[in-house]
Amino acid sequence: MFSDVAVYVQTVVSPQQAQAVVDTAFRTALVRRGPAVIVIPHDVQAMKMVEPQAENWMSRSSAVAPSTAVVPPEADIAAAAALINAGKKVTFLVGHGVNGATDEVLEAARLAGAGIITVLRGKQVVPSDVPHHTQQLGLLGSLPSLHQVEKCDTLVLLGTNYPYGQFLPKTGSVRAVQIDLKPEQLGLRYPTELNLWGDVRATLAAIIPHLEAKTDLSWQQKVADEMVDWENEMQAQAEVSYPDGVNPRRVVHEVNKHLPPRAIVTADAGTTADWYGHHIRLREGMMGDLSGRLASMMAAMPYAVAAKFAFPERTVVCTIGDGAFQMLGMNELITVKKYLSRWSNPQLIVVVIHNDDLSQVSWEMRTEDANPVWRTAQDVESVDYAGWAELLGFTGIQVRSDDEIEEAVAAAFAHRGVTVIDAYCSRNIPPLPAHISAEFAKNTGFALLKGDPFAPAVVRDSAEALVTEGVERVKNTLGIGSDDKRRG
Repeated sequence: MFSDVAVYVQTVVSPQQAQAVVDTAFRTALVRRGPAVIVIPHDVQAMKMVEPQAENWMSRSSAVAPSTAVVPPEADIAAAAALINAGKKVTFLVGHGVNGATDEVLEAARLAGAGIITVLRGKQVVPSDVPHHTQQLGLLGSLPSLHQVEKCDTLVLLGTNYPYGQFLPKTGSVRAVQIDLKPEQLGLRYPTELNLWGDVRATLAAIIPHLEAKTDLSWQQKVADEMVDWENEMQAQAEVSYPDGVNPRRVVHEVNKHLPPRAIVTADAGTTADWYGHHIRLREGMMGDLSGRLASMMAAMPYAVAAKFAFPERTVVCTIGDGAFQMLGMNELITVKKYLSRWSNPQLIVVVIHNDDLSQVSWEMRTEDANPVWRTAQDVESVDYAGWAELLGFTGIQVRSDDEIEEAVAAAFAHRGVTVIDAYCSRNIPPLPAHISAEFAKNTGFALLKGDPFAPAVVRDSAEALVTEGVERVKNTLGIGSDDKRRG
Protein backbone atom coordinates (compact mmCIF):
# COMPACT_ATOMS: atom_id res chain seq x y z
CA MET A 1 0.00 0.00 0.00
CA PHE A 2 2.84 2.40 0.80
CA SER A 3 5.37 1.36 -1.84
CA ASP A 4 4.00 3.68 -4.54
CA VAL A 5 4.40 6.80 -2.42
CA ALA A 6 7.26 6.05 -0.02
CA VAL A 7 11.01 6.08 -0.66
CA TYR A 8 11.51 3.25 1.86
CA VAL A 9 9.13 0.63 3.24
CA GLN A 10 10.19 -2.12 5.63
CA THR A 11 8.51 -4.42 8.14
CA VAL A 12 10.39 -5.10 11.35
CA VAL A 13 10.26 -8.85 12.00
CA SER A 14 12.56 -9.02 15.02
CA PRO A 15 13.68 -6.58 17.72
CA GLN A 16 17.31 -6.88 16.63
CA GLN A 17 16.34 -5.60 13.19
CA ALA A 18 14.69 -2.43 14.52
CA GLN A 19 17.83 -0.30 14.85
CA ALA A 20 18.97 -0.85 11.29
CA VAL A 21 15.49 -0.35 9.88
CA VAL A 22 14.81 2.88 11.78
CA ASP A 23 18.24 4.34 10.99
CA THR A 24 17.93 3.41 7.33
CA ALA A 25 14.43 4.89 7.14
CA PHE A 26 15.60 8.24 8.46
CA ARG A 27 18.69 8.34 6.27
CA THR A 28 16.70 7.42 3.16
CA ALA A 29 13.96 9.98 3.87
CA LEU A 30 16.57 12.72 4.29
CA VAL A 31 18.53 11.85 1.17
CA ARG A 32 15.64 10.92 -1.09
CA ARG A 33 13.44 13.79 0.11
CA GLY A 34 10.33 11.69 0.68
CA PRO A 35 8.33 9.72 3.24
CA ALA A 36 9.67 6.50 4.75
CA VAL A 37 7.39 3.86 6.28
CA ILE A 38 8.20 1.40 9.06
CA VAL A 39 5.70 -1.36 9.91
CA ILE A 40 6.01 -2.90 13.39
CA PRO A 41 3.68 -5.91 13.86
CA HIS A 42 1.93 -6.31 17.18
CA ASP A 43 3.73 -9.52 18.13
CA VAL A 44 7.14 -7.97 17.46
CA GLN A 45 6.28 -5.07 19.75
CA ALA A 46 5.92 -7.55 22.62
CA MET A 47 9.27 -9.27 22.02
CA LYS A 48 12.27 -8.71 24.27
CA MET A 49 15.06 -6.58 22.80
CA VAL A 50 18.63 -7.89 22.94
CA GLU A 51 21.43 -5.47 22.14
CA PRO A 52 23.06 -6.30 18.79
CA GLN A 53 26.47 -7.92 19.05
CA ALA A 54 29.39 -8.04 16.64
CA GLU A 55 28.42 -11.27 14.89
CA ASN A 56 28.70 -10.99 11.14
CA TRP A 57 24.96 -11.48 10.61
CA MET A 58 24.05 -8.54 12.85
CA SER A 59 23.89 -4.95 11.64
CA ARG A 60 24.87 -2.20 14.08
CA SER A 61 23.83 0.89 12.15
CA SER A 62 24.61 4.59 12.47
CA ALA A 63 22.01 7.12 13.57
CA VAL A 64 23.98 10.04 12.13
CA ALA A 65 22.15 11.97 9.42
CA PRO A 66 23.87 11.89 6.02
CA SER A 67 25.13 14.99 4.28
CA THR A 68 23.10 15.96 1.22
CA ALA A 69 25.36 18.85 0.14
CA VAL A 70 26.26 17.01 -3.05
CA VAL A 71 28.09 19.07 -5.70
CA PRO A 72 28.65 18.00 -9.34
CA PRO A 73 32.16 17.91 -10.86
CA GLU A 74 33.87 21.22 -11.58
CA ALA A 75 33.58 20.69 -15.33
CA ASP A 76 29.79 20.48 -15.03
CA ILE A 77 29.73 23.56 -12.79
CA ALA A 78 31.71 25.56 -15.37
CA ALA A 79 29.50 24.32 -18.22
CA ALA A 80 26.32 25.32 -16.39
CA ALA A 81 27.72 28.78 -15.67
CA ALA A 82 28.75 29.22 -19.30
CA LEU A 83 25.25 28.27 -20.47
CA ILE A 84 23.66 30.81 -18.12
CA ASN A 85 26.19 33.50 -19.02
CA ALA A 86 25.37 33.06 -22.71
CA GLY A 87 21.68 33.73 -22.16
CA LYS A 88 20.16 37.16 -22.67
CA LYS A 89 16.71 36.27 -21.34
CA VAL A 90 17.23 33.85 -18.47
CA THR A 91 14.39 32.38 -16.40
CA PHE A 92 14.73 30.36 -13.20
CA LEU A 93 11.95 27.84 -12.49
CA VAL A 94 12.16 27.16 -8.75
CA GLY A 95 10.61 24.19 -6.97
CA HIS A 96 10.18 22.67 -3.52
CA GLY A 97 13.67 21.17 -3.70
CA VAL A 98 15.17 24.65 -3.37
CA ASN A 99 14.04 25.19 0.22
CA GLY A 100 16.95 26.63 2.18
CA ALA A 101 18.65 28.11 -0.88
CA THR A 102 16.83 31.44 -1.12
CA ASP A 103 19.99 33.56 -0.87
CA GLU A 104 21.77 31.55 -3.53
CA VAL A 105 18.79 31.75 -5.93
CA LEU A 106 18.51 35.51 -5.50
CA GLU A 107 22.24 36.07 -5.99
CA ALA A 108 22.40 33.88 -9.07
CA ALA A 109 19.34 35.65 -10.53
CA ARG A 110 20.91 39.03 -9.80
CA LEU A 111 24.08 38.14 -11.68
CA ALA A 112 22.23 36.48 -14.56
CA GLY A 113 19.60 39.25 -14.83
CA ALA A 114 17.06 36.44 -14.57
CA GLY A 115 13.35 36.42 -13.96
CA ILE A 116 12.11 33.94 -11.36
CA ILE A 117 9.05 31.67 -11.45
CA THR A 118 8.13 29.49 -8.48
CA VAL A 119 5.97 26.40 -8.74
CA LEU A 120 3.18 26.13 -6.15
CA ARG A 121 5.22 24.05 -3.71
CA GLY A 122 8.22 26.35 -4.21
CA LYS A 123 6.22 29.50 -3.48
CA GLN A 124 7.90 30.04 -0.12
CA VAL A 125 11.45 29.88 -1.51
CA VAL A 126 11.43 33.36 -3.09
CA PRO A 127 9.88 36.28 -1.16
CA SER A 128 6.93 37.88 -2.91
CA ASP A 129 8.47 41.36 -2.75
CA VAL A 130 11.26 40.37 -5.15
CA PRO A 131 10.05 42.42 -8.16
CA HIS A 132 11.16 39.92 -10.83
CA HIS A 133 9.46 36.99 -9.07
CA THR A 134 6.29 36.34 -11.06
CA GLN A 135 4.82 33.66 -8.78
CA GLN A 136 3.40 30.52 -10.40
CA LEU A 137 3.09 29.03 -13.90
CA GLY A 138 0.22 27.23 -15.59
CA LEU A 139 -3.52 27.05 -14.99
CA LEU A 140 -3.02 28.51 -11.50
CA GLY A 141 -0.24 30.85 -12.56
CA SER A 142 0.32 34.41 -13.69
CA LEU A 143 0.46 36.00 -17.12
CA PRO A 144 4.02 37.31 -16.52
CA SER A 145 5.15 33.73 -15.78
CA LEU A 146 3.56 32.52 -19.01
CA HIS A 147 5.26 35.32 -20.92
CA GLN A 148 8.60 34.40 -19.35
CA VAL A 149 8.55 30.83 -20.62
CA GLU A 150 7.31 31.98 -24.04
CA LYS A 151 10.04 34.60 -24.49
CA CYS A 152 13.07 33.41 -22.51
CA ASP A 153 16.12 31.99 -24.28
CA THR A 154 17.53 30.11 -21.28
CA LEU A 155 15.64 28.02 -18.72
CA VAL A 156 17.20 26.96 -15.41
CA LEU A 157 15.19 24.27 -13.62
CA LEU A 158 15.99 24.23 -9.90
CA GLY A 159 14.71 21.50 -7.58
CA THR A 160 11.49 21.01 -9.51
CA ASN A 161 9.71 18.15 -11.27
CA TYR A 162 7.16 20.50 -12.86
CA PRO A 163 4.97 18.13 -14.91
CA TYR A 164 2.84 20.42 -17.10
CA GLY A 165 4.80 20.38 -20.33
CA GLN A 166 2.23 22.46 -22.20
CA PHE A 167 3.38 25.47 -20.16
CA LEU A 168 7.10 24.94 -20.74
CA PRO A 169 8.99 26.30 -23.78
CA LYS A 170 8.66 24.49 -27.08
CA THR A 171 11.27 21.82 -27.65
CA GLY A 172 14.49 23.32 -28.96
CA SER A 173 13.39 26.93 -28.47
CA VAL A 174 15.59 27.50 -25.41
CA ARG A 175 18.78 26.21 -23.86
CA ALA A 176 18.05 24.50 -20.56
CA VAL A 177 19.93 23.22 -17.52
CA GLN A 178 18.50 21.33 -14.55
CA ILE A 179 19.85 20.93 -11.00
CA ASP A 180 18.26 18.39 -8.68
CA LEU A 181 19.17 16.08 -5.82
CA LYS A 182 16.81 13.44 -7.24
CA PRO A 183 18.61 12.00 -10.29
CA GLU A 184 15.47 10.33 -11.61
CA GLN A 185 13.95 13.78 -12.18
CA LEU A 186 16.82 15.12 -14.29
CA GLY A 187 15.81 15.67 -17.90
CA LEU A 188 12.40 14.11 -17.28
CA ARG A 189 10.14 17.06 -18.11
CA TYR A 190 12.13 19.01 -20.72
CA PRO A 191 15.01 18.09 -23.09
CA THR A 192 17.70 19.83 -21.05
CA GLU A 193 21.19 20.39 -22.43
CA LEU A 194 22.86 19.89 -19.03
CA ASN A 195 21.73 17.85 -16.03
CA LEU A 196 23.53 18.44 -12.74
CA TRP A 197 22.98 15.90 -10.00
CA GLY A 198 23.44 17.77 -6.75
CA ASP A 199 21.97 19.76 -3.91
CA VAL A 200 20.60 23.01 -5.33
CA ARG A 201 22.05 25.24 -2.60
CA ALA A 202 25.55 23.76 -2.73
CA THR A 203 25.55 23.59 -6.53
CA LEU A 204 24.43 27.19 -6.98
CA ALA A 205 27.05 28.30 -4.46
CA ALA A 206 29.65 26.63 -6.68
CA ILE A 207 28.21 28.15 -9.88
CA ILE A 208 27.88 31.74 -8.59
CA PRO A 209 31.63 32.59 -8.71
CA HIS A 210 31.59 31.64 -12.42
CA LEU A 211 28.62 33.88 -13.31
CA GLU A 212 29.26 37.16 -15.11
CA ALA A 213 27.11 40.04 -13.90
CA LYS A 214 24.74 41.17 -16.65
CA THR A 215 24.87 44.88 -17.47
CA ASP A 216 21.71 44.80 -19.58
CA LEU A 217 18.85 44.20 -17.14
CA SER A 218 16.04 45.05 -19.57
CA TRP A 219 14.68 41.46 -19.49
CA GLN A 220 14.50 41.40 -15.71
CA GLN A 221 12.93 44.87 -15.63
CA LYS A 222 10.31 43.88 -18.20
CA VAL A 223 9.40 40.88 -16.04
CA ALA A 224 9.08 43.15 -12.99
CA ASP A 225 6.91 45.67 -14.84
CA GLU A 226 4.54 42.96 -16.05
CA MET A 227 4.21 41.68 -12.48
CA VAL A 228 3.01 45.11 -11.33
CA ASP A 229 0.30 44.96 -13.99
CA TRP A 230 -0.67 41.43 -12.91
CA GLU A 231 -1.00 42.45 -9.27
CA ASN A 232 -3.32 45.27 -10.34
CA GLU A 233 -5.41 42.71 -12.20
CA MET A 234 -5.55 40.35 -9.21
CA GLN A 235 -6.72 43.17 -6.95
CA ALA A 236 -9.41 44.14 -9.45
CA GLN A 237 -10.60 40.50 -9.65
CA ALA A 238 -10.80 40.40 -5.85
CA GLU A 239 -12.95 43.53 -5.78
CA VAL A 240 -15.65 42.16 -8.12
CA SER A 241 -18.99 41.49 -6.41
CA TYR A 242 -21.24 38.64 -7.51
CA PRO A 243 -24.98 38.30 -6.84
CA ASP A 244 -24.94 34.64 -5.85
CA GLY A 245 -22.40 34.60 -3.02
CA VAL A 246 -19.17 35.92 -1.59
CA ASN A 247 -16.21 36.36 -3.94
CA PRO A 248 -13.64 33.76 -2.75
CA ARG A 249 -10.85 35.81 -4.29
CA ARG A 250 -11.71 38.70 -2.00
CA VAL A 251 -11.63 36.42 1.06
CA VAL A 252 -8.14 35.10 0.29
CA HIS A 253 -6.92 38.53 -0.85
CA GLU A 254 -7.98 39.99 2.50
CA VAL A 255 -6.34 37.12 4.39
CA ASN A 256 -3.10 37.87 2.58
CA LYS A 257 -3.21 41.51 3.73
CA HIS A 258 -3.38 40.40 7.38
CA LEU A 259 -0.67 37.72 7.40
CA PRO A 260 1.74 38.39 10.29
CA PRO A 261 5.50 37.85 10.00
CA ARG A 262 6.55 34.17 9.80
CA ALA A 263 3.00 32.99 9.15
CA ILE A 264 2.42 29.57 7.60
CA VAL A 265 -0.33 29.14 4.97
CA THR A 266 -1.70 25.83 3.68
CA ALA A 267 -4.14 25.12 0.85
CA ASP A 268 -5.96 22.14 -0.60
CA ALA A 269 -5.92 21.18 -4.28
CA GLY A 270 -9.37 22.46 -5.25
CA THR A 271 -10.15 25.96 -6.52
CA THR A 272 -8.63 27.08 -3.23
CA ALA A 273 -5.30 26.38 -4.92
CA ASP A 274 -6.20 28.94 -7.61
CA TRP A 275 -6.91 31.61 -5.02
CA TYR A 276 -3.76 30.61 -3.08
CA GLY A 277 -1.64 30.96 -6.20
CA HIS A 278 -3.25 34.20 -7.35
CA HIS A 279 -3.60 36.07 -4.07
CA ILE A 280 -1.33 34.71 -1.32
CA ARG A 281 2.03 36.44 -1.25
CA LEU A 282 4.54 34.82 1.09
CA ARG A 283 6.98 37.38 2.40
CA GLU A 284 10.44 36.64 3.77
CA GLY A 285 10.29 34.18 6.66
CA MET A 286 6.80 32.92 5.80
CA MET A 287 6.07 29.34 4.79
CA GLY A 288 3.39 27.68 2.72
CA ASP A 289 2.47 24.37 1.18
CA LEU A 290 -0.19 22.85 -0.99
CA SER A 291 -1.64 19.36 -0.79
CA GLY A 292 -1.31 17.18 -3.85
CA ARG A 293 -4.08 15.78 -6.01
CA LEU A 294 -6.02 12.54 -5.66
CA ALA A 295 -5.46 10.80 -2.31
CA SER A 296 -3.86 13.78 -0.58
CA MET A 297 -5.90 16.58 -2.16
CA MET A 298 -7.68 17.26 1.12
CA ALA A 299 -4.48 17.57 3.17
CA ALA A 300 -4.62 21.33 3.83
CA MET A 301 -5.96 20.84 7.36
CA PRO A 302 -3.60 17.99 8.32
CA TYR A 303 -0.74 20.12 6.96
CA ALA A 304 -1.89 23.03 9.12
CA VAL A 305 -2.02 20.86 12.24
CA ALA A 306 1.42 19.43 11.45
CA ALA A 307 2.70 22.99 11.05
CA LYS A 308 1.42 23.89 14.51
CA PHE A 309 3.26 20.92 16.02
CA ALA A 310 6.46 21.79 14.14
CA PHE A 311 6.25 25.56 14.73
CA PRO A 312 3.93 26.09 17.73
CA GLU A 313 4.98 29.72 18.05
CA ARG A 314 3.79 30.68 14.56
CA THR A 315 0.39 31.72 13.23
CA VAL A 316 -0.98 29.09 10.86
CA VAL A 317 -3.68 29.78 8.26
CA CYS A 318 -5.50 26.94 6.49
CA THR A 319 -7.38 27.84 3.30
CA ILE A 320 -9.67 24.97 2.39
CA GLY A 321 -12.75 24.13 0.34
CA ASP A 322 -15.87 22.76 1.98
CA GLY A 323 -15.42 19.37 0.29
CA ALA A 324 -11.91 18.92 1.70
CA PHE A 325 -13.03 20.33 5.06
CA GLN A 326 -15.72 17.66 5.30
CA MET A 327 -13.26 14.91 4.35
CA LEU A 328 -10.59 15.67 6.95
CA GLY A 329 -10.88 19.21 8.27
CA MET A 330 -13.81 18.82 10.62
CA ASN A 331 -12.28 15.79 12.36
CA GLU A 332 -8.89 17.48 12.52
CA LEU A 333 -10.45 20.28 14.58
CA ILE A 334 -11.01 17.65 17.26
CA THR A 335 -7.27 16.91 17.12
CA VAL A 336 -6.62 20.65 17.49
CA LYS A 337 -8.85 20.78 20.56
CA LYS A 338 -6.91 17.89 22.12
CA TYR A 339 -3.45 19.41 21.63
CA LEU A 340 -4.13 23.15 21.65
CA SER A 341 -2.63 23.64 25.12
CA ARG A 342 0.76 22.42 23.87
CA TRP A 343 1.18 25.31 21.45
CA SER A 344 2.76 28.51 22.76
CA ASN A 345 0.81 30.50 20.17
CA PRO A 346 -2.71 29.02 19.89
CA GLN A 347 -3.63 31.09 16.85
CA LEU A 348 -4.92 28.87 14.03
CA ILE A 349 -7.21 30.33 11.40
CA VAL A 350 -9.23 28.06 9.11
CA VAL A 351 -10.80 29.74 6.08
CA VAL A 352 -13.52 27.53 4.59
CA ILE A 353 -14.58 28.37 1.03
CA HIS A 354 -18.19 27.25 1.46
CA ASN A 355 -19.85 26.88 -1.95
CA ASP A 356 -21.56 23.46 -1.64
CA ASP A 357 -19.63 22.22 -4.67
CA LEU A 358 -16.53 20.21 -5.54
CA SER A 359 -15.79 23.19 -7.72
CA GLN A 360 -12.35 22.34 -9.11
CA VAL A 361 -13.74 19.13 -10.61
CA SER A 362 -16.90 20.94 -11.74
CA TRP A 363 -14.80 23.37 -13.73
CA GLU A 364 -12.59 20.57 -15.06
CA MET A 365 -15.73 18.83 -16.32
CA ARG A 366 -16.67 21.98 -18.22
CA THR A 367 -13.27 23.13 -19.51
CA GLU A 368 -11.52 19.80 -20.19
CA ASP A 369 -14.35 17.40 -21.06
CA ALA A 370 -17.02 19.82 -22.39
CA ASN A 371 -19.51 18.19 -20.01
CA PRO A 372 -22.09 19.91 -17.85
CA VAL A 373 -21.86 19.61 -14.08
CA TRP A 374 -23.47 16.44 -12.76
CA ARG A 375 -24.89 17.53 -9.43
CA THR A 376 -25.15 13.99 -8.06
CA ALA A 377 -21.35 13.81 -8.00
CA GLN A 378 -20.53 17.47 -7.41
CA ASP A 379 -22.90 18.78 -4.75
CA VAL A 380 -21.51 19.04 -1.22
CA GLU A 381 -24.03 18.91 1.61
CA SER A 382 -24.13 22.30 3.32
CA VAL A 383 -22.95 22.33 6.94
CA ASP A 384 -22.75 25.11 9.50
CA TYR A 385 -18.95 25.11 9.80
CA ALA A 386 -18.85 28.13 12.07
CA GLY A 387 -21.36 26.40 14.34
CA TRP A 388 -19.20 23.26 14.39
CA ALA A 389 -16.23 25.36 15.50
CA GLU A 390 -18.28 26.90 18.31
CA LEU A 391 -19.46 23.45 19.40
CA LEU A 392 -15.78 22.59 19.98
CA GLY A 393 -15.21 25.76 21.97
CA PHE A 394 -13.56 27.74 19.17
CA THR A 395 -14.60 30.97 17.47
CA GLY A 396 -16.77 30.66 14.38
CA ILE A 397 -17.53 33.54 12.01
CA GLN A 398 -20.03 33.36 9.17
CA VAL A 399 -19.44 35.57 6.13
CA ARG A 400 -22.42 35.90 3.80
CA SER A 401 -21.60 39.11 1.91
CA ASP A 402 -18.47 40.78 0.59
CA ASP A 403 -19.03 43.67 2.98
CA GLU A 404 -18.43 41.34 5.93
CA ILE A 405 -15.08 39.98 4.75
CA GLU A 406 -12.73 42.67 6.03
CA GLU A 407 -14.21 42.72 9.53
CA ALA A 408 -14.30 38.92 9.77
CA VAL A 409 -10.67 38.49 8.71
CA ALA A 410 -9.50 41.27 11.03
CA ALA A 411 -11.35 39.66 13.94
CA ALA A 412 -9.80 36.27 13.20
CA PHE A 413 -6.26 37.63 13.21
CA ALA A 414 -6.96 39.65 16.37
CA HIS A 415 -8.13 36.52 18.23
CA ARG A 416 -5.44 34.56 20.04
CA GLY A 417 -6.98 31.17 19.49
CA VAL A 418 -8.69 29.02 16.88
CA THR A 419 -11.06 30.72 14.43
CA VAL A 420 -13.08 29.20 11.60
CA ILE A 421 -14.21 31.67 8.93
CA ASP A 422 -17.19 30.13 7.16
CA ALA A 423 -17.37 32.09 3.88
CA TYR A 424 -20.53 31.38 1.84
CA CYS A 425 -19.05 31.79 -1.64
CA SER A 426 -20.43 31.60 -5.15
CA ARG A 427 -19.89 28.25 -6.84
CA ASN A 428 -19.91 29.85 -10.29
CA ILE A 429 -16.81 32.06 -10.19
CA PRO A 430 -14.39 30.75 -12.83
CA PRO A 431 -10.78 29.96 -11.86
CA LEU A 432 -9.52 31.73 -14.97
CA PRO A 433 -6.07 30.75 -16.29
CA ALA A 434 -3.66 33.51 -17.26
CA HIS A 435 -4.38 32.80 -20.91
CA ILE A 436 -7.70 31.33 -22.04
CA SER A 437 -7.07 28.87 -24.85
CA ALA A 438 -9.54 28.25 -27.67
CA GLU A 439 -10.11 24.73 -26.33
CA PHE A 440 -10.88 26.06 -22.84
CA ALA A 441 -13.48 28.48 -24.21
CA LYS A 442 -14.98 25.98 -26.69
CA ASN A 443 -15.35 23.20 -24.11
CA THR A 444 -16.95 25.53 -21.60
CA GLY A 445 -19.42 26.71 -24.21
CA PHE A 446 -20.36 23.16 -25.18
CA ALA A 447 -20.80 22.20 -21.51
CA LEU A 448 -23.23 25.07 -20.95
CA LEU A 449 -25.16 24.24 -24.12
CA LYS A 450 -25.54 20.63 -22.95
CA GLY A 451 -27.68 21.73 -20.03
CA ASP A 452 -25.30 22.69 -17.22
CA PRO A 453 -27.62 23.33 -14.22
CA PHE A 454 -25.78 26.55 -13.37
CA ALA A 455 -25.39 27.82 -16.93
CA PRO A 456 -27.01 31.28 -16.48
CA ALA A 457 -24.96 32.05 -13.34
CA VAL A 458 -21.77 30.68 -14.89
CA VAL A 459 -22.23 32.86 -17.97
CA ARG A 460 -22.97 35.94 -15.86
CA ASP A 461 -20.12 35.46 -13.38
CA SER A 462 -17.62 34.44 -16.05
CA ALA A 463 -18.52 37.50 -18.10
CA GLU A 464 -17.99 39.72 -15.05
CA ALA A 465 -14.58 38.17 -14.41
CA LEU A 466 -13.56 38.41 -18.06
CA VAL A 467 -14.63 42.03 -18.32
CA THR A 468 -12.56 42.88 -15.24
CA GLU A 469 -9.60 41.01 -16.66
CA GLY A 470 -9.94 42.77 -20.00
CA VAL A 471 -10.34 46.24 -18.50
CA GLU A 472 -7.25 45.79 -16.34
CA ARG A 473 -5.15 44.57 -19.26
CA VAL A 474 -6.21 47.54 -21.39
CA LYS A 475 -5.40 49.90 -18.52
CA ASN A 476 -2.02 48.25 -18.06
CA THR A 477 -1.26 48.46 -21.78
CA LEU A 478 -2.09 52.16 -21.75
CA GLY A 479 -0.20 52.72 -18.50
CA ILE A 480 -3.28 53.92 -16.63
CA GLY A 481 -3.16 53.71 -12.87
CA SER A 482 0.07 51.76 -12.47
CA ASP A 483 2.82 54.38 -12.83
CA ASP A 484 2.88 55.21 -9.13
CA LYS A 485 3.17 51.52 -8.20
CA ARG A 486 5.99 51.00 -10.66
CA ARG A 487 7.88 53.97 -9.27
CA GLY A 488 7.29 52.58 -5.76
